[in-house]
Amino acid sequence: MPSDLMDLEQALQIYFDGLYAGDTAKLGRVFHEVAHLFSVTDGKLDDMSREHWFDMVRGRRSAQSQDLPRRDWVVQIDRSSPTTAFAKVHCQIPPRYFTDYLTLVKLAEGWRIVSKTFHTETR
Repeated sequence: MPSDLMDLEQALQIYFDGLYAGDTAKLGRVFHEVAHLFSVTDGKLDDMSREHWFDMVRGRRSAQSQDLPRRDWVVQIDRSSPTTAFAKVHCQIPPRYFTDYLTLVKLAEGWRIVSKTFHTETR
């Protein structure tokens, strides 16, 4: 399974690179087309489709274009089988700092994120 772990880590790096650059083509390489993103606002669950989120990403200035510092890292990876995994990661687009919980599955084309639950802090 070491190559599986490297493949999973590579998928997470593509995720980080896509976020930093605001590159939805890169993000599309790791987000399954039916993926959803979840967060909580004012005690209510927000459920966003991948495409809606991609529209938001396209509509905002990327951290890279603003020359903002880059700090993203993997906190934890938990693989429960050769085809399922969970990753807790941190990333930032100052002044916003994110904790993301990513659920991934390994398909014929590789590891894909099928859900993202996130928390945002503003500093």
